[in-house]
This record gives sequence, structure tokens and C-alpha cells, in this order.
Amino acid sequence: MKIRIIDGEFSVLKTKNFKNINFDSKFCFACKTDREYSLVTKTSDAPNDCLNREDGWRAMAIDSQLDFSLVGVLSKICDALSRKGVALFAVSTYDTDYVLVKKEKLETAVQALTDSGFEVY
Repeated sequence: MKIRIIDGEFSVLKTKNFKNINFDSKFCFACKTDREYSLVTKTSDAPNDCLNREDGWRAMAIDSQLDFSLVGVLSKICDALSRKGVALFAVSTYDTDYVLVKKEKLETAVQALTDSGFEVY
């Protein structure tokens, strides 16, 4: 399975609402629950009025459309990264799963995934 590294840095944010979110940016993952509004976006597109903000993430995308019946794809990625001590933040869309790791762990993550049989580019 191929995993594509996405250029640029990302931020993970907790915000009061989605009023100041640039939904036209290339990457914008927004989630609202009964307890919070969360956002993952390129750091350059992140709003300034957030409650909490964690910068310094790099993103990778599983480079194929995943059928809902597939089992264990994220589990294999999590396992490979956890064996090397790399924490992750996962985001899923209808077509694609994304894994974010802290930028200082990107090289370790790429090596761990490559060692586990993934093609990372």
C-alpha cells in the first residue's frame, strides 16, 4: 500500500466555533461533537482565535480509496509507528485516511512504515 507525504506543516486546533475557518483551503478537517469543535488544517491557514492549538504536525495520506469493508489498515499503520515510539493523530474522510505525526518524528515514521511493507513517497 502506498502512503503519500503531504507538503507543509499542519496544526490541530480546538476552537469555539467554525465561523473563522477557511473552508476553501486545500486541507481542512473539521469535526463538531457535543463537547468540542476541532480542526486540522495547514498551519498557514489556521485561525488565530482558537482555544487550544498544537502546531508542528506533518501529514501522510493513504494513497488509494479505501473501501469501507477493509479491515486493519489503520491498525497496521498504528502498530508500525508505535513500535518505533511515534505518536499519531488520525483523520478519516469518506475516501481517504490521513495520519499526522510530529514533524521531528517524520523520518522515523517513514522508516517504520517502509520496514512494515508500505511504500512511502
